[in-house]
Amino acid sequence: MSKIIAIANQKGGVGKTTTTFSLGVALAKQGKKVLLIDADPQGDLTTCMGYYNQDELQNTIGTLMNNAIQDKETNIKNTILHHSEGIDLIPSNLDLSALEMYLVNAMSREYTLKNSISSIIDKYDYILIDCMPSLGMITINALACSDNIIIPVQGEYLAAKGMGHLLQTVSKIHKQINPNLKIGGVLLTLVDKRTNLSKQVRDTLENNYGQHINIYNTEIPKAVNTAKSSLTGKSIFEFDKNNPVANAYKNLAKEVVENERAKSRNETSKVR
Repeated sequence: MSKIIAIANQKGGVGKTTTTFSLGVALAKQGKKVLLIDADPQGDLTTCMGYYNQDELQNTIGTLMNNAIQDKETNIKNTILHHSEGIDLIPSNLDLSALEMYLVNAMSREYTLKNSISSIIDKYDYILIDCMPSLGMITINALACSDNIIIPVQGEYLAAKGMGHLLQTVSKIHKQINPNLKIGGVLLTLVDKRTNLSKQVRDTLENNYGQHINIYNTEIPKAVNTAKSSLTGKSIFEFDKNNPVANAYKNLAKEVVENERAKSRNETSKVR
């Protein structure tokens, strides 16, 4: 069955887009069929993957969700872009920001995204959603259709600030909208190994949340080539495969897959 993972944090600049793209490619390298969804009106994921003229795109996630609101039929295949590194993308542009206003009065508004992609969910092993840095209706839609949420947290001072608010939102969505939603884990990103700061951030996270939330062993280091790769439409694997960031995302993909396997084994043993 397909696993839908939201990459979310209301704080900007923590590596959500890089994580979505890099983890997606890393999973594809493991033989998984992967779809990425750009759920941010800024369209950063779309840009990073080399689709620079978002305003010229005829079909986006905004188109799909708008048609779902209006109960219009849509051929979702016309919206999916095929990237050269073996992953698919449903792109975004600024049209998505206008949609947030319409969602307020839409019927079953929290499930608009889920309804938009329902026909293709089973065609993929993993669907990763790059969320915008807010907890508005678009992000709530992403969480309402996800199985897991990965929370990137920057390995710097005050990085964990706002985590409580995000966790409260996730808890409410779990209770009221999507009982399948779980926290896959907290991912430390932009880690500077030259300082002890990231270790202090990890210690803070483990002390405050470690008893209830998985904190990934993998840490994503800070590297100049990560930013450079996003200007070329290539992932870090294609741009600089020997970069420590590429190796880190490879390890993260292994953790994500292994955690899913462990969860499946536990559920199977409970049934027995």
